[in-house]
Amino acid sequence: MKTAIALGVIFSLAGCASRSDLSTVAGVDLDRYQGRWYEIARVPNSFQRHCAGNVTAEYTAQPDGSIRVVNRCVREDGSPEQAVAKAKPVPGSRNAKLRVNFGVPFATGDYWVLALDETDYQWSLVGHPSRKYLWILSRMPTMDDALYNRIVARAVALGYDAAQFERTPQNTRPSP
Repeated sequence: MKTAIALGVIFSLAGCASRSDLSTVAGVDLDRYQGRWYEIARVPNSFQRHCAGNVTAEYTAQPDGSIRVVNRCVREDGSPEQAVAKAKPVPGSRNAKLRVNFGVPFATGDYWVLALDETDYQWSLVGHPSRKYLWILSRMPTMDDALYNRIVARAVALGYDAAQFERTPQNTRPSP
């Protein structure tokens, strides 16, 4: 099952036509960005169709300059799901654009940081240049509705359709 998720992510992201008019943040400090992020909302996608809630992403900087990515969720039957990947910053993007590989040679997907709490790194808006994929991430499992609505408004300004967004159920306490 892990392989199916990884392949789905890669082929879904890699197979999309890129649109160069999608802007990212000016730069991302990867030391501050690493750690656990909770998925607050997403545009539904095929590679997360089995994820019922408690979706997290853990980013860990590696000595070679890459980032280890561990995505986790809980399936509808309560069983855990996990996919591990390696991300590399796109040269010249000041780390705002990453290429992610889930272990399949020559198949990578785009991960673009579109908006970010640049002061405290407490939330992030991540998307794909095709605008088919989008995630709202937070350091905490819940997000104030006013902040959520501001981030959604930013996504809409970038060309995303708010009607596609789906909130992600999370536990009310951060995981250890």
